Amino acid sequence: MSTSNQSNTNSLPFLLMGIPGLEALHVWISIPFCFTYVMTLLGNIMVLLTVRLDKSLHEPMYYFISMLAVIDLIFSTAVVPKMLAVFWLDSREIGFETCFIQMFFIHTFTAVESGVLLAMSFDRYTAICNPLRYTTILTSSSTIQIGLLSLARGVGVMIPLMCLLTGLPYCKTRVIPHSYCEHMAVVELACADPSVSNLYSLTVATLLVGTDSVFITFSYGMILRSVIRLPSQEARLKTLRTCGSHISIILVFYIGGLLSMYLQMFPFGLAPHVQVLVADFYLTVPPMLNPLIYGIKMKQIQEGIFKLLGQLAGLSF
Repeated sequence: MSTSNQSNTNSLPFLLMGIPGLEALHVWISIPFCFTYVMTLLGNIMVLLTVRLDKSLHEPMYYFISMLAVIDLIFSTAVVPKMLAVFWLDSREIGFETCFIQMFFIHTFTAVESGVLLAMSFDRYTAICNPLRYTTILTSSSTIQIGLLSLARGVGVMIPLMCLLTGLPYCKTRVIPHSYCEHMAVVELACADPSVSNLYSLTVATLLVGTDSVFITFSYGMILRSVIRLPSQEARLKTLRTCGSHISIILVFYIGGLLSMYLQMFPFGLAPHVQVLVADFYLTVPPMLNPLIYGIKMKQIQEGIFKLLGQLAGLSF
């Protein structure tokens, strides 16, 4: 294909199918996704306001929680509004550039969230295993630097993939059998060999998840060893409750992400709508669960939210 023809083809918009095979049920399917998005907005904004206004929460652990809340807001907002437009208004068209921008945000902030979860495990490891050095190792400036480093890592690994993907000619059908611009679904539309981009994305995803998972497992292994040695049962339970909330978030994030990615690459005979629904729920459910887990498991956040709600209720009267 000539360069001019490729350029003309790549300027055309894509069309999102939504849930393949379940188009007649789009309005009903939209209900849980709309609910999770509203809860995501309310929960994460509440966490951000609580940490911002309560000076007792101005500590590294709560800064990392705030970073996670910002990531979840960006993550879900990059996907859900367009998804609901497809379900409600049959607004299937998405511009070529817009499609890849959406893809960039999804995968970049997936990598950023993995980095923040690793930072949170290091924070807990330092607080429990080296409590006397905690305030010198994790200062406000070092916490911000860790967050920026996670962002830089996410952007750095995604820019080459975006260059590879946007350089492919998309001269097959313009219909994406998905609710959003999912990487593998878009690559299937290319009429050139996408093996380089597929190999890059699989290698980067495996290395990022594998490396972060190893360090997270090591951190919590050391934490568990230290907790067992604590003399007080109450102290052991308190520490395990705090770490338990982090581990819950980590399991949901990594297991859901790996399941979604490998089902797209190796469908194992599953119906297309099942693969799409798994990917959709992975992008919408964890951002809703994160603030709920903090509110339930972490007493300080819970008390801060109640204090904030009390202040808001007082202002309304």
